[in-house]
Amino acid sequence: MVLTRRHVLGGVAAAALASRAQAQAALAPNWSALAGAFRVPDWFRDAKFGIWAHWSAQCVPEFGDWYGRKMYIQGDSFYEHHLKTYGHPADHGFLEIENAWKAQNWDPEHLIGLYKAAGAKYFMALANHHDNLDTFDSAHHAWNTLRVGPKRDIIGTWEKIARREGLRFAVSNHSAHAWHWWQTAYGYDAEGPRAGQRYDAFKLTKADGAGKWWEGLDPQELYTGPAMVPPDGIPSAKAMRDWHDTHTGRWMEFAPPQNPHHVAKWLLRQKDLVEKYRPDMVYFDDFGMPFGPVGVEALAHYYQQSAARDGQVEVVATAKQLTPFQRTALVDDVERGFSDRLRDEPWQTCTCIGDWHYNRARFEQKSYVPAEKVIQRLCDVVSKNGNLLLSIPMRGDGTIDSEEEKIVAGITGWMRRNGEAAIHGSRPWRIYGEGPTQVGGGMFNEGKVSFEAQDVRFTTKGGALFAALLAWPDRPVTIAALGTRALPDAAIERVRLVGGGPVRFTRNDAGLTLDLPPARSGEFVPVVQIDGRGVA
Repeated sequence: MVLTRRHVLGGVAAAALASRAQAQAALAPNWSALAGAFRVPDWFRDAKFGIWAHWSAQCVPEFGDWYGRKMYIQGDSFYEHHLKTYGHPADHGFLEIENAWKAQNWDPEHLIGLYKAAGAKYFMALANHHDNLDTFDSAHHAWNTLRVGPKRDIIGTWEKIARREGLRFAVSNHSAHAWHWWQTAYGYDAEGPRAGQRYDAFKLTKADGAGKWWEGLDPQELYTGPAMVPPDGIPSAKAMRDWHDTHTGRWMEFAPPQNPHHVAKWLLRQKDLVEKYRPDMVYFDDFGMPFGPVGVEALAHYYQQSAARDGQVEVVATAKQLTPFQRTALVDDVERGFSDRLRDEPWQTCTCIGDWHYNRARFEQKSYVPAEKVIQRLCDVVSKNGNLLLSIPMRGDGTIDSEEEKIVAGITGWMRRNGEAAIHGSRPWRIYGEGPTQVGGGMFNEGKVSFEAQDVRFTTKGGALFAALLAWPDRPVTIAALGTRALPDAAIERVRLVGGGPVRFTRNDAGLTLDLPPARSGEFVPVVQIDGRGVA
């Protein structure tokens, strides 16, 4: 048989249809199937930097993280703030703060424009937090921002603007933990004039909303229902805090046995979220996936949506504390932590310049993480095959403050000089870098790391090697990894400062010694491009 062009084209079309049909076939909800379907897409590997609007009603009090939980713990500073500012939590519970979130000065076009200019290639928005309010047009959860507070589709608005600006769009889902996180709202003052009086979550029912702003809504759906309610008779505020630390304060990924409804709704809400807004990335605030097979089903559904749409899985899901096998099906996220090594697989660290939820004290004390430290962190993460997701805290009204704007401007200036050259689209070198400052691996280990000029981080792109010096040197710096002993077959021909001119250098067994010019006003973390044979 002689093959004609028609036969060939027909075969190609048939193969394409078969590939599409395979992609559209149901993805089995098990780890092996997920690992077989997933690969880290190139867009994520190229992006390197994202910015996160970790924005919810907990930003309204401007008092920091986990306000909704801590305001119900007598003796905690959050409880004292709530008592003084809003009233007793038996009378004025967090559901009132949910409705006080009005977002009246929110300008999403302006913010996304700032973040795009700062070099972010993806933008993440918070879809819900542990306080259990959905910030999207939720078909399965009445406590959402179209009915409560802003009366707007927060996720839908962010999504349209981010895509219009050419950014990948991501969402974060934190609601799996609401069922134990909210149990403080079912407690009571253990001492004082109102000892024994239960807080609002314990007593409010749907019927109590008659004639109020929340008429038709059930507070038990917001607070998730009693699961670990403090027993009567706890004798002191300290004893109550200890009780919560032991029972409700643990990080629990299992399903509450007495509340299957919360688990079923979590799955419906997650599926609704990805079907409506088609996020390029979902951040799960969980160790592994929550709720056992239910979490795996949610992940399979998300990947299946992408495969059916794109022909293969082109989305990213992140979770934390992953096993080696789970890292074949998910991207590992290291919250507020470093990696102590160059990782084989792409990963992400998420961090914040302040508290996750807006804290006015950060502004007043000028205690935000400065732009220089953000860039040091970015260079360290990217050199180790990771991405940096950075949260810029937002006020309840939808704005960022003037100190945050200065930090974003500092990031923007550095990224304009160096981002396209050494960050975006780059890949790790043979080693991540060198230097005297050692960082540990794992979550919540940011600490007080102070990098020096001798701390160097490498990336490669376009056949060139880039070296970021994590502090601007005031004397020559020697990079041992680039000496003739370490790279005997390489020849270094040119070294130049990215965004500047040639850099004087010498090379011997001990290393490559660079003599950089002094920093100009506002400059930090210099990056040099190193060209030659056998270097990159």
